[in-house]
Amino acid sequence: MGADNVLDLLPDGVVVAGRDGTVTTVNAAARRMLGSGARAGARLADAVCLLDQDGRDWFGTVQPYAGLSTRKAVPEQSWVLPDGGEVLVTAQLGRSKAGGPIESVALVLRSARGRERLDRERSDLVATVAHELRSPLTGVKGFVTTLLNRWDRLNDDQKKLMLTTVATDSDRLARLITELLDVARIDTGRLSLYRRELELVPLVDRVVDSVRAGTTRTILVEHDDPDAVVFADPDKFTQVLTNLVENAVRHGDGTIRVGTEPVSEPLKGVQVTVDDQGEGIEEDIRKRVFTKFWKHGIRGGSGLGMYIVHGLTQVHGGDVRIDDAPGGGARVMIRWPSHGPSLDPGEVAER
Repeated sequence: MGADNVLDLLPDGVVVAGRDGTVTTVNAAARRMLGSGARAGARLADAVCLLDQDGRDWFGTVQPYAGLSTRKAVPEQSWVLPDGGEVLVTAQLGRSKAGGPIESVALVLRSARGRERLDRERSDLVATVAHELRSPLTGVKGFVTTLLNRWDRLNDDQKKLMLTTVATDSDRLARLITELLDVARIDTGRLSLYRRELELVPLVDRVVDSVRAGTTRTILVEHDDPDAVVFADPDKFTQVLTNLVENAVRHGDGTIRVGTEPVSEPLKGVQVTVDDQGEGIEEDIRKRVFTKFWKHGIRGGSGLGMYIVHGLTQVHGGDVRIDDAPGGGARVMIRWPSHGPSLDPGEVAER
């Protein structure tokens, strides 16, 4: 396969011109973008018919054959195609020796649709975050304003109720901000972990007791191995368990069941299972549960909990699965290693 044919396989447009500004190579993608004028033998100024938002043409604005003798490239810029579409253009300026004349100009034209999609996703993210922050913040502002304006006319019970609500909304704000920071750290790989061997049963029982204190729902716990250990950052493991149990309380009905058991495949560790008696999660959408801001049903939540559960479990070397609970509803299972990567499993078993 010739070089031109190989270039035709690329999704991005490629245009190459020689030292005299004559086009030598145009691949198929560039011809589709630029039209019939983009062909070998044409002048580069005529072949690359791109305009900026002010109507200035690419060649006259960039002047690839002029400028400083040290210039090697033209950074990515947005330009408008003849059909009105947007394209991102970069150019490499070839010289046979440093400071010498331009021997070749190679352009790469990339569709801006990917960037547009990314911009939309960022806008959606900002809108979602703003919505999630606004709700508790509105409550805090409203009650604080009422307390300031009507302090002398409110009795102690009314003041206590308002301050309790403010404290609850403030906790919700703090938790949401923590979740957003965790999401950013997971995405960028900058999550700090302080892992060590931990007794599993006290951790699970402590989380369940904490969630029980805030709900009337019955939560049952069963441990197959009272001496089970996990290798984890205690704060992150607690966060994962709390998200799972609270999610079951929020979206389930009836009794919540939490169980732990040792596992040997695909890793040597433990499995924590949380069952609810809600509507369950259809098999075809289970993978979407672990995406950002995914919500199921009409009940509250930031939509970040399961994304964080998945991310924190994976960075510890575990995995998360979703299935149907035996009594109806959803079952979420996390499998977590019981030893660190630098330790032999046999050594851990002897401890």
